[in-house]
Amino acid sequence: MAFEQLIPRPLTLSGIQMYAPAVSGVYGITNANEWIYIGQANNIRDGLLAHLRDNLATLTVRAPVGFVFEACVEPHRSARLDRLTREYSPTSSSGSATPADGVVQRKQYGT
Repeated sequence: MAFEQLIPRPLTLSGIQMYAPAVSGVYGITNANEWIYIGQANNIRDGLLAHLRDNLATLTVRAPVGFVFEACVEPHRSARLDRLTREYSPTSSSGSATPADGVVQRKQYGT
């Protein structure tokens, strides 16, 4: 099942501050051609801001431009993250692992 929110918001400081809620949930980062990251956080806004502070670290090479999200309470976040990761096949998920290495490193922001 796809993200509840289908239209990406701008992955900028002002875009995150305007659109990303300060609630528990999952989020995806896209470059308009592919999903490059699916993650989870206790606070979606803080999780996305952490990516900006890290200069989007390993994601920068893929030129991220937008994000989507959905609120999801903590007990259900991991299952939702797994389902979205299987559906979208991002180049990275909750860490810096790529599908080619067969390992997904769990990284959770806002804990």
